[in-house]
Amino acid sequence: MYSLNVRDHFMIAHSFQGEVFGPAQRLHGATYVVDATFRRPELDRDGLVVDIGRASDQLRSILSGLSYRNLDDEPAFAGQNTTTEFLAKTIFDRLAQAARDGSLGDGARGVTAICVTLNESHVAWGSYEGQV
Repeated sequence: MYSLNVRDHFMIAHSFQGEVFGPAQRLHGATYVVDATFRRPELDRDGLVVDIGRASDQLRSILSGLSYRNLDDEPAFAGQNTTTEFLAKTIFDRLAQAARDGSLGDGARGVTAICVTLNESHVAWGSYEGQV
């Protein structure tokens, strides 16, 4: 299995509902370093997993739609705890759609899996990996 990883970051504010979250129930900020890993069993005709420039641009575009926002105010996330794991799946869904619809180039249609990891700090991170 071949893989290619691109990295970017974004900053958000949010709060959580539920006693399990303790002080994180109050509004707080997070800065995530995001790794998006694209996987496929065979390289495309150009010898690529996915075009690194297109993958970087697509990830940056997705993150810019989240960055510098209070996610509590975003209608798409109403009533949802925007945990690290939840955000990883949200970003995965958007990247998977980009692979399917050709936004990552025709060669990216051969990508079979994507893993999105949100690094919340140097000691804690969460991921979502799924089939495209």
